[in-house]
Amino acid sequence: MFSHVMVGSNDLEQSKKFYDAIFTASGGTAGTIDPKGRVVYSKGGPRFMITAPINGDSACHANGGTIGFALSSPDEVDAWHAAGVENGGTSIENPPGIREVGSRKLYLAYLRDPTGNKLCASALAP
Repeated sequence: MFSHVMVGSNDLEQSKKFYDAIFTASGGTAGTIDPKGRVVYSKGGPRFMITAPINGDSACHANGGTIGFALSSPDEVDAWHAAGVENGGTSIENPPGIREVGSRKLYLAYLRDPTGNKLCASALAP
């Protein structure tokens, strides 16, 4: 479906701390720095990357955009959310919990990263 998702950051160290926390809390690993200075995360093929904008302008979030992470369980979603809040993220929308999406029930949590990007973690609800 996609090869990678890239978000901008004005503070790569702060962003790496935040994303290391949410990725490791949900069964992934800490990011690595590639030769271009980007932070890279990979789990199962596609990559998630963080970079300073190459045009030199300030990074900003996408108004209306959301990046979704598929996790294995509600417990992983809760760990992801807690790690994000503890590492500079902001909890947004409703607290983590079950939402009905059509005929399915999902367990969802939403955060904004330190730059303001909107993130969502989801798992099938029990």
